[in-house]
Amino acid sequence: MRRTEREIKDKSEIERIISKALVCRVAVSDENEPYIIPMCFGFRDGILFFHSALEGKKIEILKKNNRVCFEMDVDTELVEGKNGCDWGIKYSSVVGFGKASFIEDIEEKRNVLHILLEHYSNKKYEFSEESLSQVAIIKIQVESLTGKTAVFEG
Repeated sequence: MRRTEREIKDKSEIERIISKALVCRVAVSDENEPYIIPMCFGFRDGILFFHSALEGKKIEILKKNNRVCFEMDVDTELVEGKNGCDWGIKYSSVVGFGKASFIEDIEEKRNVLHILLEHYSNKKYEFSEESLSQVAIIKIQVESLTGKTAVFEG
């Protein structure tokens, strides 16, 4: 990281950012062509979880290349400067890398969907086996995480 004074090294602060984030952007690559997708997510024990349709571009790419990069950010605020070059953004972010795989087991899918919902709500839901069979669950084993914060004053 070029601006080491902005690096977040405290694991609990990195986990706070993850728990507060509403969207995780997942980047995949198909034969050197990047593709990024904003997704709802859940996080537990160093693993990111996502749900998806069973088919689509990201599913096709992940089946060929399971390497991913992901990003989430919180506390963003535009800071207006005195001139055009003095503008900036305050933020805290996490960027990471990992390997994606698919969960096929129905009970494991059910558990993961509860993890995803816990990220956004305290409500409990039930899932039929039929609905579970019609959803893809993507698991990303996180290999590295980097946190960064910018407190910009224009």
